[in-house]
Amino acid sequence: MAEAESIIGTPDVEGAEPEQDPQAESVPGGEQAPKGRRRIVALFAVAAVAYALDLISKMIVVAKLEHHEPIEIIGDWLRFEAIRNAGAAFGIGEAFTVIFTFIAAAVVVVIARLARKLYSLPWAIALGLLLGGAFGNLTDRIFRAPGVFEGHVVDFIAPKNFAVFNLADSAIVCGGILIVILSFRGLDPDGTVHKD
Repeated sequence: MAEAESIIGTPDVEGAEPEQDPQAESVPGGEQAPKGRRRIVALFAVAAVAYALDLISKMIVVAKLEHHEPIEIIGDWLRFEAIRNAGAAFGIGEAFTVIFTFIAAAVVVVIARLARKLYSLPWAIALGLLLGGAFGNLTDRIFRAPGVFEGHVVDFIAPKNFAVFNLADSAIVCGGILIVILSFRGLDPDGTVHKD
């Protein structure tokens, strides 16, 4: 009897539920669909928080710090100093403002498309940081002077002997570092683990 039950897949113990196939969880569209949606929600939640913090900090900097003396936070090791940056992160490539604008827009589109195949929470956090940071600086590029797609990004975090940057730059760097770590550990965005 036990042999017959194991062949047809019925449980030996009365009231016990049939064992779930662990592979069934990784099939998008089945049991995985709610889990995948949660990862997408996590991605956009992280992106929204990163974007909001960047936007609010820049509004405060423009209102309270621009055209004023820098504020020393930790002696001369760290200060807040408002500058307008025409280049990429950390002031690199000021002659290519329009190109950086389109690159940021492309990053937003690529991450939004990749979100459909996302089943890993760490990847959701990493991509959320990238998305929020890219969208934060893209907002400056579109809406700030001197013009649409040529706007200068507001930077204000000024460590000693280092480039001035903002919270969007920080989010992008943190997201990039996390992606490198996840890649080294063999974790893919779809939640699978590979070993090279």
